Amino acid sequence: MSRSGGTLGILANPMSGRDVRRLAARARRDNPEDKQNLIARAVVGAAAAGVDRFLLVDDCFRIHRSAVENMNIDAEFEFIDIGELQTKPNDTVRAAAKMREEGAGALIVLGGDGTNRLVAKAWRDVPMVPMSTGTNNVYPIMQEATVAGAAAGVVASAAAPLEVAASQAKLVCVEFEDGKTDLAVIDAVLLADEHLGSLLPFEPSRLRALVLARAEPQTVGMSPIGGLLQPCFMEDDFGVEVRCSAPDEEGSKPLLAPVSPGLYRRAHITGSRKLELGERTTVEGPAVIAFDGDRTRALAEGERAELWVERTGPWVIDSTRALRAAGEDGLFLDRHFHDGLEQSTGVGCC
Repeated sequence: MSRSGGTLGILANPMSGRDVRRLAARARRDNPEDKQNLIARAVVGAAAAGVDRFLLVDDCFRIHRSAVENMNIDAEFEFIDIGELQTKPNDTVRAAAKMREEGAGALIVLGGDGTNRLVAKAWRDVPMVPMSTGTNNVYPIMQEATVAGAAAGVVASAAAPLEVAASQAKLVCVEFEDGKTDLAVIDAVLLADEHLGSLLPFEPSRLRALVLARAEPQTVGMSPIGGLLQPCFMEDDFGVEVRCSAPDEEGSKPLLAPVSPGLYRRAHITGSRKLELGERTTVEGPAVIAFDGDRTRALAEGERAELWVERTGPWVIDSTRALRAAGEDGLFLDRHFHDGLEQSTGVGCC
């Protein structure tokens, strides 16, 4: 295995954990200082694993810059130019695309399902550690940032093969009648009587169909609506389709599910099934399709879209597998590393 330096991109969504959904349910709010601390810890872990070049991007709260500006480690911090910051989703898309162009071997992404979807739209098979910063997501992983950084560093510096350290994720893919396409990393949901761009939690009485790459009963959001009927996890080679109706429709069955932190609601189920990889299903308007919570596309009356699940998404780095491979290869033996803390705290470096 190679022990040469590598390039790691770090991308934190400054707006994640701050939207109105935090007020409409009981989700935790995140602040810029929390994200700064996560980035700093991840940088230390990645540098210890061999990364000597970090790609970051400026943001409206100076989260990335504040996290590293006083760091004293042997690495280069490069702030990439993505043009004018708009504090909109396209900032994330442009940043991920630029990091790929600049040679990042992996990314650490701080944000929710929606943020990770935007990264996947820019770099479909990106090697990444999706780090959770909140409570209302399925795709990001809740783990210590130092360890997450080290695992990402192992991949970015080519100290372990990608196939050993990571698994390729599934995606929900969508094709519209006009030929345009879109994707979701967890769920694509058809909503009746809904408005584009709404940030409120989904009202389950408006659900008409769900296609899920992962239907996990231990989560909150749309995923457990499938997970409490037909569980489906990252490693399973299928997706789940759920059909719903208005509450008064004959033959539907109410399902109580946690649609947001601290918020249970009833969805009215008319059917559910496994969806084999590549198998297409059709939905029809009038309705809005939400991708990982983002209501971004409306279907006119009679307009159709086809949805399916395939395993062509990001390579999600598993910290246990990555660091096991690094340990078995002796990556951290006889390794000198200076994190800049021992001089200011009096703590010795062994």
